[in-house]
Amino acid sequence: MLRLVDLLESHAPRGAVEGARSLFLTCEQRLKTRHRAKLSDGTDAVVMLPRGSVVRPGTRLVADSGEIVEVIAVSEPVYLVEARADSADPAFDLLRAAYHLGNRHVAVELGVSFLKLERDPVLRDLLLRLNLNVVSTFEAFDPEPGAYGGGHRHDTDDEGGSVGEALSRDAHAPS
Repeated sequence: MLRLVDLLESHAPRGAVEGARSLFLTCEQRLKTRHRAKLSDGTDAVVMLPRGSVVRPGTRLVADSGEIVEVIAVSEPVYLVEARADSADPAFDLLRAAYHLGNRHVAVELGVSFLKLERDPVLRDLLLRLNLNVVSTFEAFDPEPGAYGGGHRHDTDDEGGSVGEALSRDAHAPS
């Protein structure tokens, strides 16, 4: 079984890696740093990344054998949200929708002219009330990782608080 244990250095050149195999993952699977998986060629693998790792489409993982595997986003059921053709201000309509979704802590992929989110009928109704087009589709989903850079964390700082709390304290400290 192939053990994927680290992310390739971020400063490494991007692009195809000769001989690299692929690992197709949903958004939810990319959030987990420990799980079993199957590579595109059928090879069994186990993902055992450092906690807090952020895995996005195109991320390259390194096996303990040195082999490199590229992560590919799987198509999954999502809503594609766009402004209506008759909108007086399409950018504002999407901005307002992003605000309301963010206020509900909904994971959202942002595009120049669209929003993408996991399907939820309650959110669909909200978006329709905001006068937006909402289409059910199957596409890769890569939501924004969040203001603090990534996944869900439980680590703590030197003072016993969470890292997010420390960042907030630093940001609001008197100058």
